[in-house]
Amino acid sequence: MKKRTAIIIFIVFICVIGGYTFSFFQTYSSNQVEQDVSLNGDRDKIQLTFWRNYGTKSENDAYKELIAAFEGAHPSIDIQMVSIPYGDYELRLRTEIAAGNPPDIMSIDSPNLALYAHSGSLLSIDRYMKTEGNIEDIPSSTLEGLKYKNEIFLSPVVESGVALFYNMHLFKEGGVPFPSNDPHSPMTWSEVLLIAKKLNNPAKGIYGIDPAQGFSDGESPAYFKIPLLWQFGADVLSPEADNSDGYLNSPNALEALQFYQDLYHKHKVAVVELPPDPFVSGHLAMTVLGSWTLVDFEKNFPEFKLGEDYGVAPLPKAKNQVAPNGGWALGISSKSKYPKEAWEFIKYVTSYEGSKRYVEITGDLPARYSVAQEFPELTTYPKNIFVQQAQTYSKNRPVTPAYPVVSDAIKKLFEDVGIGGKDVKASADEAVEKINKSLHDIK
Repeated sequence: MKKRTAIIIFIVFICVIGGYTFSFFQTYSSNQVEQDVSLNGDRDKIQLTFWRNYGTKSENDAYKELIAAFEGAHPSIDIQMVSIPYGDYELRLRTEIAAGNPPDIMSIDSPNLALYAHSGSLLSIDRYMKTEGNIEDIPSSTLEGLKYKNEIFLSPVVESGVALFYNMHLFKEGGVPFPSNDPHSPMTWSEVLLIAKKLNNPAKGIYGIDPAQGFSDGESPAYFKIPLLWQFGADVLSPEADNSDGYLNSPNALEALQFYQDLYHKHKVAVVELPPDPFVSGHLAMTVLGSWTLVDFEKNFPEFKLGEDYGVAPLPKAKNQVAPNGGWALGISSKSKYPKEAWEFIKYVTSYEGSKRYVEITGDLPARYSVAQEFPELTTYPKNIFVQQAQTYSKNRPVTPAYPVVSDAIKKLFEDVGIGGKDVKASADEAVEKINKSLHDIK
């Protein structure tokens, strides 16, 4: 019965995110999935399959190098890495798990951890992490996002973060002082609103702020918008993650949602439709962007320079200073025939040595304190803002098997109040009902 329940849960979520049809199988032809390591290895060796989302070229290069180093130190083990496009990854992984053919090692976006752990698809690595994973080197807020029912299921390589980016030219033209770059002294959202009003100039196509990455698809809405709720003292679920009523529709949550709505409909310092690359092209005075944007700007907009054209400040606060954390981390299938060997690989990749090399290649933010200390640029502006926020002020998204529904409900909630201008209380109650129904169904 337990196996049947697990399969049913995955099929339900597969249907939610895209449909389970014959055309799906045609999508995954051999030219759309990159097989990074040959499957025709020595038959006497232990062969471990490792699935991950394709990511960037630098991320793929980093994993290829780490795999080569691991195999050199473990000649009896072959790692067969399969990199799948980001938009297809979750659907294919859940399909293969439901069909009983999961990879030995899998990369999981940490908010979805509970879905896999609850269904019995992930092996608890709690004892491995506590004895060999050097968890004292990982911030507690990061570690909490890798737990389900107080057991650790995933091990992290890197972290992520967001901050407030501002256009220096527009600030100068408006006579507005640049915000503090002290990670521990962010502006309040009230202060941000005053600046946005002063620099807002719709007649010239200039807007005060994009507060949370506009209105996109996927996990981005939840990642960028849930922090606003936290900052105003609200939350999405109860501490037990079993109820949304009284949390997502609490007075603090309604205050956050009303503030967000007012940016668009009352103050009109934010707009739904923006031109391409609005921040780089000078159409946005302020915007909330991810830590990865620094590398993106250097690569794709080399003429748009940090310290000359734009600056970075800590994410604004309201009642609380808090930023989001969480990202892709590594876990082991409960069906793997070689869990010890799979752990050896994860232990190496997420260790000080493995993480340090990964960060050297990708420029991402490390999850470990010790690795962050090895890079001088991570202790100085602007990357120190992201590191300090992750280590001191970050929080993970709700850990629940119903997280895909939570994420979708948050996306719709902010669209309703931001795009539609709908009543915030009615919209929040609707989101609560949707989430609680999913929580009840899983129980």
